[in-house]
Amino acid sequence: MERAQRTSDSARNDLGSAVGRRSRLGIELEAAALRATIKEYDDANWSLFADELHRPEIEFGAGETQLGAWLAQRRTIVLSRSLLFGPWGSLTEVLKHEMAHQYVDEVLGAGHEPPHGKRFQSICAARGIDARAAGVPRQGTKEHPALERVAKLLALAESPNEHEAQAAMRAAQRLLLRHNLDADSALRDQGIAFRHLGTPTGRVREPARIVATILTNHFFVHAIWITVWRPLEGKSGRVLEICGRESNLQIAEYVHDFLHHTAAELWATYKRQQGIQRDRDRLAYLAGVMTGFMRRLGEERHEQTQAGLIYKGDAPANRYFRSRYPRTGAVRYQSSAGSKAHQAGHSAGRKLVLRKGISQSNDGTPRLGLPRGE
Repeated sequence: MERAQRTSDSARNDLGSAVGRRSRLGIELEAAALRATIKEYDDANWSLFADELHRPEIEFGAGETQLGAWLAQRRTIVLSRSLLFGPWGSLTEVLKHEMAHQYVDEVLGAGHEPPHGKRFQSICAARGIDARAAGVPRQGTKEHPALERVAKLLALAESPNEHEAQAAMRAAQRLLLRHNLDADSALRDQGIAFRHLGTPTGRVREPARIVATILTNHFFVHAIWITVWRPLEGKSGRVLEICGRESNLQIAEYVHDFLHHTAAELWATYKRQQGIQRDRDRLAYLAGVMTGFMRRLGEERHEQTQAGLIYKGDAPANRYFRSRYPRTGAVRYQSSAGSKAHQAGHSAGRKLVLRKGISQSNDGTPRLGLPRGE
């Protein structure tokens, strides 16, 4: 019995637009991508299915309207070749979706049930798998009302008066905290999901690691660095995944982009003022900016705690993250703290004010996001 999942129109259009570049992926690169896909299968089988699945044949097909299929009679998972030209996370989500079909068929022996029946849905929910398999979820066009209020407060942070700007940012932070204090009521209408931030890189640098910590500690999401394959380059890489409520995901994505964008501008200014010609100290300076901003957020969170605003976590979001990553560990990294560039960045980061996200939605309401092309 064949099990297949059709992509949504938006995902199909996104992935289909890359088909014209297919000639860029030769036989060797596709073979490398297949080996990486097999490794993804083995890793997911270990982490999500307790090695209860026996690896089937895995192959790429020419389909574009159908992202993946579990072919039970052939014991084969077929993935659309178009997935190789989009985010690797889309391929892994479709793969896990088809593995859930395989689990229902071969482990539970429930192949007679509807393709996306109750048992399939429960298997996906218990493991943080997208039951729709439409690839990496995309940001919607409609902002949550809380985000509109945050955007308006951050607009006030554009004030040239430093005290007014900082007061506006603190007010936005308090609003975010209040928004998350009672997740069962304030956020119960929101789904819990994930998204990937930035582009995959070969090595996770210190500034990026600190930003991930900022998002986890102060913006109500879980952040984790995951390994992905870069098919067009034939190399592995790392990308930041965040999990949480939709409004928190949107805010965290904005903060992520804002910090990287603004820190780069601060470094360019510092270089010019100091007459620096090279970028040797760039990473240390950027790490200092992120550390200074994080320290200031920590001090303001302490003030909020003293005022009785205590965040105790979001149990459903916590369960979702643990279901996706039941086996995780901590890694220690070396810090650049102490260098002159780091200290200069730290000073700039403590003065950094989170500002409005520039753009507007189609209906004229404020939206969070950097200008196009920045």
